[in-house]
Amino acid sequence: MHLPRNAQLWLPGLLASRWRRRREDGNDVTDVVFCIADHFEPGHGNPGLEVERARVARWVRGLPTLGDANRDAGGYPPRHTFFFPAEQYRPEHIDALARLCERGFAELEIHLHHDDDTSDGLRTTLEEFVSRLAGDHGLLGTRPDGSIAYGFIHGNWALDNARPDGRYCGVNDELTVLRTTGCYADFTLPAAPDASQTRVVNQLYYASDDPARPRSHDRGVEAAVGVRPDAESLLMVQGPLVLDWERRRYGVLPGLDVAAIDGSSGYGPSLRRFRGWVDAGISVKGQPHWVFVKTHTHGATEHNAATLLGNNMAAFHRAIGRAFNDGRRCRLHYVTAREMVNILHAAEAGKCGNAGDYRNFVLRPPQAAQVRRLAGVG
Repeated sequence: MHLPRNAQLWLPGLLASRWRRRREDGNDVTDVVFCIADHFEPGHGNPGLEVERARVARWVRGLPTLGDANRDAGGYPPRHTFFFPAEQYRPEHIDALARLCERGFAELEIHLHHDDDTSDGLRTTLEEFVSRLAGDHGLLGTRPDGSIAYGFIHGNWALDNARPDGRYCGVNDELTVLRTTGCYADFTLPAAPDASQTRVVNQLYYASDDPARPRSHDRGVEAAVGVRPDAESLLMVQGPLVLDWERRRYGVLPGLDVAAIDGSSGYGPSLRRFRGWVDAGISVKGQPHWVFVKTHTHGATEHNAATLLGNNMAAFHRAIGRAFNDGRRCRLHYVTAREMVNILHAAEAGKCGNAGDYRNFVLRPPQAAQVRRLAGVG
C-alpha cells in the first residue's frame, strides 16, 4: 500500500502543523477570516468568445444573490476574489467583473500561466497587466505611498519554477520579480499532491528568494506578532491542507483536503470541511485567536459555477454562519485576498479584538471598490 503522491514533501509539514495548531485556552472569541481565491479562467478549454461572455455574465448575475440572506459579523456579504489570468485578458470581461467590485462583492487580483519564461519576460507581462488593471479599470489596491499592490496566484502551481521538470514557469527568481513589480502576497499554495507543494504546510510565512535556485519558498520565516519581515521577502498565504478521513484511500488511508471548492464529488462546500479548515489553525504566531481560512476554486467553468453560485453554496453559508458567527464563541469575516492580508498585518502589529476592523489596515481598496458602497456595509 502506497502513500499519496509526493507525500514526502507535504506529510511531515502537515503532521507538524497538527501538533502546532493547538490554540491557546481561554475565553477569547475566535475570529475566522474566510477568503475564496478563484483561479478565474473564462477562456479555459478555448470555448470561444460567446461562452467566455456567458461564464462571466453568470457570475455578475449570481454572486450578489448569495449576499441576500448571508452576512458576516460586520454585515459584509460573501466576498470573492477573482485571480484573473494575464494571458486571457479581455477588457470587456474585466469591466464586467469590476461592477461586482464596485458593489462590494469582489475584488480582482492577478493569475498567470506561463512556460519556459525569462525574468525579463515575466517582468514585462506583469508590469503591462498591472498597468491595465489599475490604469484602465480602476482595480488593484494601493499601499500608503500610493503605489499599486497586487495579489498573485501561479498557474499550474509552479511558483518560482517549483516543478522538478521545470515546466510551467522557467524563472528561478520569480519571487523577486513579483515583489519588485508590486506583489503584496502569493496565494498559490497548497499545491499538494502536485510536486510543486512546499515542505512548509499550513503557515503564513515570508520567503526570501535565491535567484540562482528554484523553489525558494520551500522554506521561510513564519509571520509572527512583533516581528518585522525581511524587506526583500515575499509573503506566502497558504490555505489549509488537512487529512480527510471520510474520503479514504483503499478504505484505510485518509484522503487529502486541499481546501478546493468545486463541483467534484467530495470537494463541494460543507460545514464538515469548513470545520476541518478552521481546525488547521492557520494564524499569525502569537495571535492564535485569528484563524485564516483561504480556499480556492476554478469558478469560471460551468460545472464549478453551478456549485459555487447554487443552492449548495447558499446552504453552506447559512451553516457556517450558524456555527461560526454567534458573536460569543466565534466571529466570521468574509474577506477578499487584500483584506485577509491587511488583517494578517494587523495581527503582526499586535492588534486584537474584532479582526474585521482591520480589513483596510495597510493596503487600500482599489478605486473601483470605492465607487459605491453596498447598503448596510461599513
